[in-house]
Amino acid sequence: MPFYVSPEQSMRDKADYARKGIARGRSCVALKYAGGILMVAPNPSSALHKISELYDRIAFAAVGRYNEYENLRKAGVTYADITGYQFDRRDVTARGIANWYAQTLGTIFTESNKPFEVEIVVAEIGRQATDDQIYRITFDGSVSDEPGFVAFGGQADQVSAVLKERYRDSLSLAEAFAAALAALAAPSNGEQRPDVVAAQLEVAVLDRARDHRTFRRIRAARLEELIGEVRAAEQKAAEQKAAEQAAEQKAAEAAEAAEAAEAADSPEETPADASAPDEPADPAGAAPPIGPDAADSDRGSGQGNGDQTPPSPL
Repeated sequence: MPFYVSPEQSMRDKADYARKGIARGRSCVALKYAGGILMVAPNPSSALHKISELYDRIAFAAVGRYNEYENLRKAGVTYADITGYQFDRRDVTARGIANWYAQTLGTIFTESNKPFEVEIVVAEIGRQATDDQIYRITFDGSVSDEPGFVAFGGQADQVSAVLKERYRDSLSLAEAFAAALAALAAPSNGEQRPDVVAAQLEVAVLDRARDHRTFRRIRAARLEELIGEVRAAEQKAAEQKAAEQAAEQKAAEAAEAAEAAEAADSPEETPADASAPDEPADPAGAAPPIGPDAADSDRGSGQGNGDQTPPSPL
């Protein structure tokens, strides 16, 4: 008979196994900007995609094992097409697809010996910016609604911390891309990641300005242009910061020089007790003499020879 393993221990082992597999990859980010939703993933391969289109206004991004999340992507496309054909295209939503993915991954995690080592993001662009939706689905079927941005896979905590500092509402495409690059280049495990180049990136957007199919990939030429804009903005910000620091240092030096000149012009203060002569000690305050005074003694008064020494003994 096989050894007994409690359900709690089995679920814990599965979760640890899936987390370790996902953490070995590189993080991906998805964030809202003024014109839609931007997705950026480090991916040196031109054949294997981490970001894809699911439906007219819905995109898919994933990290982990490629064969596992590619099967999920194809299944999601089939689910969306069948739903849109049977009912209406407006009935296909990111929320419905995210719930379907959650049920599928939850069943696999519970019933299979090996869970899927994947994390999925499903994003949908609305008619207005307030209608945009981003959902994150983990390996165990948990679903979370992300308000403005999400970092998933790899060292997602460090990437999300940097993205939180740089993100704000109504970013332009260049600003959102700069925030994504800064987050992906965040230090991981005490090491600074190298600068990301265009050949190592996979970038796509859900463009609100497009009528029917909003998904659009950003290819090499436009990607190089965006990277150039980001570097120019960073250089300008660095020069502005250096100028501000130089101005602050110059103001501090001027203040120190003014203080030194003011101290040199003011007369030196003389201590209060420096000009006063030394006063003699108060005789009344002196200690009283010990023993009788010599004037009150008969020694040396002429009544005897006070200078003689006592006779030596016989």
